[in-house]
Amino acid sequence: MQHVGIDIAKRKVELLWLRDVETLKRKRKTFENTLEGAAELKRWLGQQIEAAPEQVQIVMEATSVYHELFAQELHAAGYRVCVVNPLQAKRFAQSHGLQTKNDRHDPFLLARMSAERQTQLRAWEPEPPQIKHLKALLTRLVAVEKDLQRELNRLEKAQITAAPPAVMESLSGMIKALREQARELRREIDKHIDQNPDLKRDRQLLESIPGIGEGASTLLLSVIHSRRFTRASQLGAYLGLAPIEAQSGDTVRGKATLGKTGPAWIRAKLYYPAIVAKRYNPDVATLYDRLLRRGMCKKAAIAAAMRKLVHIAFGVIKHQTPYQPQGA
Repeated sequence: MQHVGIDIAKRKVELLWLRDVETLKRKRKTFENTLEGAAELKRWLGQQIEAAPEQVQIVMEATSVYHELFAQELHAAGYRVCVVNPLQAKRFAQSHGLQTKNDRHDPFLLARMSAERQTQLRAWEPEPPQIKHLKALLTRLVAVEKDLQRELNRLEKAQITAAPPAVMESLSGMIKALREQARELRREIDKHIDQNPDLKRDRQLLESIPGIGEGASTLLLSVIHSRRFTRASQLGAYLGLAPIEAQSGDTVRGKATLGKTGPAWIRAKLYYPAIVAKRYNPDVATLYDRLLRRGMCKKAAIAAAMRKLVHIAFGVIKHQTPYQPQGA
C-alpha cells in the first residue's frame, strides 16, 4: 500500500507521497483547489506511483467544505480516501512529540498517519445524492432561522429605543422576507422527502418516537443516512454525545463530560426534543429519573436523555419498525 497525505486549504492543496515508510523518503507537489487542480493531481499520482489506485491510501483532514471536491474526485478514480477529524491528526502528532503545524508539515504528518494506522482508518464514502440535497436544504434553513432571530432581536431593541419609522419599516420587511424564505425551505424539504420513498418511510418511523417531531426527524434523517453507522453508539459518538471519563488510579476522579466532537448545531437542535422526551417517552423518562435519583445533575441527565433518544432513533431505522417501549 502506498501512502499519500493531502493538506487542503481554500485555494491550495499540498500533497506529499511517502515513497519509503522506513527512511521517510518523500515527494511533494502543490495544486490549485479547483476541478482542474483535482484532475492534475490525479494525473500526477498516475505518473508517479506505479500502483493501482486501490493500492494507494490518501489521508486528508475534514476542512469545512474545502476537502469535498478532492475527496469526491479521488474516490471516483478508485483511490482509498480517508477523511479524518482534525483532532485525530492533532492527537497523532502529539503521540509522536510533534509540535510544528504548517501547510508543508501537515501532509507529511497525514502520510505517516496513513502508514502507521492503515488498518484503523475508515475509508471515506460520498453521501447519497438525496441526503446531500437534504443537508443542503437544512443548512440553508438553519442559516435563515439564525438571521431571522437576529432581526427579531434588533426589532426588539429598536422598539425599546424608539427607532425612526424607516428603521422599523426596514426591520419589519426583512423579518417578513426571512419568514417567507423559511416557510419555502420547509416546503422544499417536505417535498424532497415525499419524493423519496425510503426517506418518507424512515421519517414516519422516527416520528413514532415520543419526543421526535417533524424538525428533529428531518435532522436525524440527514445524519443517520450520511454515513454507514453499524451501531447506535457510533451515531452517538459522531454527534458528540458519548461520555468521556477522566479517572485514573485512586486520585483522579474527574466528572464524565460529553465528547462534543460532532456538529454543535445538531446537538443544539436535539436539546428540546430531549426535554419533551423525558416527560412523554417512557424509556427516556425512566433513564432520566434514574440518573437524578443517583445524584446526577439535571444538565448531565438531559445530555444522557439526548443520547438515549438518538440510540432509539437509530434502532427504529435499523430494524424498520415503529417505536416500541422497552417494557413492551
